[in-house]
Amino acid sequence: MKTAITALLNIQYPIILTGMSWISTPELVAAVSNAGGLGILALGPLTAEQTKAAILRVRELTHKPFGVNCALMMPSAKENAQIALDLHVPVINFSLGKGDWLIKACHAYGGKAIATVTTAKHALAAQQQGADAVMVTGHEAAAHGGEVTSLVLVPAIVDVLDIPVIACGGFADQRGVLAAFALGAEAVAMGSRFATVAESPLHQQIKQQVIAKDQHDTIYSPNFDGLPARYMKTPTAQKLTHKPMNFVITVWQAFFAAIELKVPIWKVLAGLVLEPQKIRLLANFGAATPRLKAATEQGDLERGMQFIGQSQGLIHDVCTADEMMQRMVTDIEQSWQQVQCKIS
Repeated sequence: MKTAITALLNIQYPIILTGMSWISTPELVAAVSNAGGLGILALGPLTAEQTKAAILRVRELTHKPFGVNCALMMPSAKENAQIALDLHVPVINFSLGKGDWLIKACHAYGGKAIATVTTAKHALAAQQQGADAVMVTGHEAAAHGGEVTSLVLVPAIVDVLDIPVIACGGFADQRGVLAAFALGAEAVAMGSRFATVAESPLHQQIKQQVIAKDQHDTIYSPNFDGLPARYMKTPTAQKLTHKPMNFVITVWQAFFAAIELKVPIWKVLAGLVLEPQKIRLLANFGAATPRLKAATEQGDLERGMQFIGQSQGLIHDVCTADEMMQRMVTDIEQSWQQVQCKIS
């Protein structure tokens, strides 16, 4: 399978693992890259020391291209990104912030930069800043997808860009890949599908819940981690997304988050006056982290929350990353023949 993205990133198949916090670990990243796709390591919840160790661990497990995801709104984002740049990671994927400096530094050693976007405005800005490609995340996606569905968002952005588009949000099998190609995308990024493969550290109880639930069993809300996001529908998720956190709890959680992330308390106090929205995001992140980890790491959906996409309705088993990739490639060829028969 040859597309503009496989050529750009020097990968065999146009299938990409998204950078999911606590899930896109070195072992899963390497498994996807070794299977012929591109694994992207999630740096969001990592310290500088953990970032360096994780990147070196990926390199122990694979000699294939891989990437890292830098969520630029995170307090340690710039420090972690700089480590990735210093280690010459082949692909830098950034989101939730302006990445012109990242693109420039990445290109200096021959790396490729991919911006994750949810609007045409941000896609055009990324192209102007020099991004090599954009990952377009539609409404169906787990976590922080856009307001517009992939079926509309992907071709709308393809129409206004000169750089390749990677479709993300709602893709979990060969039918989605073929659909993405028809929409003008050059590759597909998957989160929920890769979260449920054997190499994923997602708790087995959560993997089984994904298989048991369908496309209706998600909630999209801005009221948990501070940004509109999609979660698995559970009684706990319904309760915690019912309304925003009040101001007093916000301030309290901001202090706990600052301690956890080693952010000086004076910055929180200054931020309450100068950047209240940023502090609110920090607070929501502080409150969200233990609940997200409780689900992902411990399988606890009574206390925890799980990011999941609507594509959970298309996930029916747990297999290895390589098995999933080979099955998908075979199924793409068969499905393409069926499509040709319908239009001939």
